Amino acid sequence: MDLKKYIADVENFPEEGIIFRDISPLMANGDAYRFATNEIVSYAKDKGVEMIVGPEARGFIVGCPVAYEMGIGFAPARKKGKLPRETVEVNYGLEYGKDTLQLHKDSIKPGQKVLVCDDLLATGGTIAATIELIESLGGVVVGTAFIVELKDLKGREKIKGYDILALAEY
Repeated sequence: MDLKKYIADVENFPEEGIIFRDISPLMANGDAYRFATNEIVSYAKDKGVEMIVGPEARGFIVGCPVAYEMGIGFAPARKKGKLPRETVEVNYGLEYGKDTLQLHKDSIKPGQKVLVCDDLLATGGTIAATIELIESLGGVVVGTAFIVELKDLKGREKIKGYDILALAEY
């Protein structure tokens, strides 16, 4: 299935000169959403994944159905102050500033094989931060999975050495 048919291009969002790749139409189409989820599930099974982690917020949309289908857990990597129990955190750079991501300290077991899921790989900063959190808890990142990769933003360079699945590339 050509997933690009279900990804809307929104010009000049969030600012002039940017083309935003919107996965909302893909999620609204049951067949396309199921196809994308099943592709990631197949990849995760091949990697022996035991836990899914998704960064806020669209990583939840991608990672939760994968975890559900596999019958494994999902851990949200959230912005600072959103998780109620003891956390680990990492500060990282964004295209437009800095941010902090957190994971609950008990969300990942040492040695656990983890897949990071998100909607889009752009500059790689959020994914690199998510990987750092997982590894700080002793998790082993066996792969990363995205619906969209923006190749010109070179996000792969920030997560060199990690296996990457991208279902649609721009």
